[in-house]
Amino acid sequence: MRFRDFRIGLRILMQDPAFSLVAILGLGVGLAACLLLLGFARYSWQYNAHVPDADHVYLIKQRQNMGDYADWTDQAPTLLRGAAERTPGVAAASGFVNWLPLTVQADTQLRKLKSLTVLPGFAEMMGLRALKGDLNAALTQPDSFAITEKTALRLFGTADVLGRTVRASSVQEQPASLRIAAVLRDPPANTTIPYEALNGIASSLVPAEARSEALIGANGWWGYLLVRLKPGASPEAVGESLQQAIDRAPAAQGIPPDVRARLGKRKAMDIMLSPLREAYFDTQLAPNRFSYEVDRGSRVVLVGLLIVAGLILLLAGINYVNLATIRVIRRQREISMRKVLGAGAPRLAGQFVAESLLLALLATALGLLLAWLALPLFGELTKRDLSGVLTAPNIGAAALIGMLLGLLTAIYPAWIAFRVRPSQALAGRADTEALGSRRLRQILTVLQIGVAMGLASFTLAVAWQTRFAMEASPGFDPAPLLIVDLPEAHAVRRSEQARSFIEALKRTPGVVGVAVSTDAMGRSKNRWSTEMRREGGKGMPVDVKSVSANFFEQYGIRPVAGRLFEAGKDKENDSVPVVINALAARQFGFATPAEALGQTLLFRGEGEGQKDGMVSKRVVGIAPEIHFYSLREPSYPAAYELWTDGTTLSIRSALPLPQIERVVRRLWPAYFPNSVLEMRPAKDIYAANYDTDARVARMLTFATTIAFLIAGIGAYVLAADAVERRTREIALRKLFGAQRAHIGRLVARELGVMVLLPALISLPLAAFVIAKFLASFAEQAPIAYWAPVFALAIGLVMAALAGARQAWAAMGLNPAAALRV
Repeated sequence: MRFRDFRIGLRILMQDPAFSLVAILGLGVGLAACLLLLGFARYSWQYNAHVPDADHVYLIKQRQNMGDYADWTDQAPTLLRGAAERTPGVAAASGFVNWLPLTVQADTQLRKLKSLTVLPGFAEMMGLRALKGDLNAALTQPDSFAITEKTALRLFGTADVLGRTVRASSVQEQPASLRIAAVLRDPPANTTIPYEALNGIASSLVPAEARSEALIGANGWWGYLLVRLKPGASPEAVGESLQQAIDRAPAAQGIPPDVRARLGKRKAMDIMLSPLREAYFDTQLAPNRFSYEVDRGSRVVLVGLLIVAGLILLLAGINYVNLATIRVIRRQREISMRKVLGAGAPRLAGQFVAESLLLALLATALGLLLAWLALPLFGELTKRDLSGVLTAPNIGAAALIGMLLGLLTAIYPAWIAFRVRPSQALAGRADTEALGSRRLRQILTVLQIGVAMGLASFTLAVAWQTRFAMEASPGFDPAPLLIVDLPEAHAVRRSEQARSFIEALKRTPGVVGVAVSTDAMGRSKNRWSTEMRREGGKGMPVDVKSVSANFFEQYGIRPVAGRLFEAGKDKENDSVPVVINALAARQFGFATPAEALGQTLLFRGEGEGQKDGMVSKRVVGIAPEIHFYSLREPSYPAAYELWTDGTTLSIRSALPLPQIERVVRRLWPAYFPNSVLEMRPAKDIYAANYDTDARVARMLTFATTIAFLIAGIGAYVLAADAVERRTREIALRKLFGAQRAHIGRLVARELGVMVLLPALISLPLAAFVIAKFLASFAEQAPIAYWAPVFALAIGLVMAALAGARQAWAAMGLNPAAALRV
């Protein structure tokens, strides 16, 4: 292969601009989609890779078995930091707590920052360096803290903020002056430890008790703990050493006998080390009120996207091979002349490889341009900051992929060229093709269409099920409800400000009522459960919802039996009455919901009449089963108690929610001047449970659109080739009286077979995958099972559009011109 071959290849491509445009466009679009998906995959695999020696850094996880739902969490008792420092094989131990998020005042506006209170050694563990200022002073001096460069620009419009003083407050809402002692580089977007500000444990905003717990952990408070292991150290051995430390802790020694009996051979708390590099894929963590909200991803979804990227690249390659093969067939005379004039196989191979490489490189350049243009939109689709995806190494990898694709796609057209027989081609029998070659091209087109329809089936199912889940009724109408989160220090039962704020809301025209709970329906930030049982019966875990007396009224929930809490009948914070849901009534062994009314249930907890750790409660009503979280989770046995120690308000409005939101914004500063208002429509809280599904549906829609575009080009090429190959046959049929409709049906039948055949192969497989996906939901959208039928319809429409021009040309064919030699 010589440079001259590339010049000849460029000239040949310019001689047939239609072929070149279609080939470069098809290959370029496929490469662009593939590059974006591969870029997203690499972005996901590189989470936390910026941490020095990241492969030896581990997060301490724990699972508390004393509760009734034993789930892992990425927070652990802070006392384990000291134990880890004394454990052989541990090079360093540090971490952070997020109990005390900072609220700062800048330009008269309050801004709540994603801030961390870091433990000693955190900066060294994370490899942090100050762009400006002294990071050590920022994390050790009581009146100092550090912010990131982007946060400085957002708050002050400039990164030159070193030495500025801001008014800041935390959970206690007691403002203090803090000095910006350091400006940090922004953490990468793909990290599970994002932050906008850092302060040390010695900060004046950290209460003495919290400081002691973060450093010593005598009372068992939890934080995020990181350990760096020495080379060759065993994570299992270090984890076992930490397990022994927690087993010796005072909290583990003081477990009540009945709880210890229920534990059996289980530990009170299990400890495990989890690689920091794997944290992004750890989706099985149970959230709690101090959980750090970060992005999570699914390894299965990521592998699926890699497969989709490979399939799109395969479709684009098949498309080009089909186009190039047809072009070789049309160039049989040229190839024959070159053979007659002495061109050998290596020379011909060099020419075709040069042409293929040239076209592939042009397509790669187009693909990179399209990927760059589409990157902001793709970032919106994935809800990720992908601005750093098109780096020099990634662009180089894209060029390498393009070159490899060019080499691979040159093989079959070159082989066809080798098989051209000059004696036949130069004797007037040009544009002939072996039956095997034609069958192979048809099989490749069938593969294209089959992949596109299978992908469309799954995409439709995911999109419909996600929409169904987001819009499904949880057991009440969330549309008129607005959720407002009060500051942590203002639980309604203990805060006069909170109660005054509620009264002000109730006096607002359009506000039907305000209910109090420990958490919003659809959210599990403050989820907790406990053991409940009938007298003399066996205990079982029950989700507990602490609510105000008017909760059910504001949510519009009606009883299955008995009555629910009522503001006019029940006293707030009364520890005796309880409402259970219908599922709990069945599991307690009551034959009917009505049979449970008036019965006494023993509730593990604190309250009046406590005996042996159990409190007696009387069932006053049975509530319907509510979807508290998402349709991915089954219904749980639940109990509702009267307790207003929560900070979540549910405002029921008779007006459009935006009007009530304006009222809340107007009232808020008068009651909570040092806190940032946080509110959301209740419907949005439920919808947030399906963010990952919606993101996957958007990415699949993007990939499916590209796949159908490429498959449409393939179908168009197949239709054009079919009409050209059967030109003489069509002409003869017309001479023997065939009408235009007959010719149209002839072309449509050939294209229809090319759609129905791949449908028979791909759609049953798609239906199986769809069934597996839908099985993860407690309720399924009925229409999702019909997705393969709709995908088949889309395939038929695509084939009709691709073949319409060729069918029209065949119907208008002039027999005399077609049969002229």
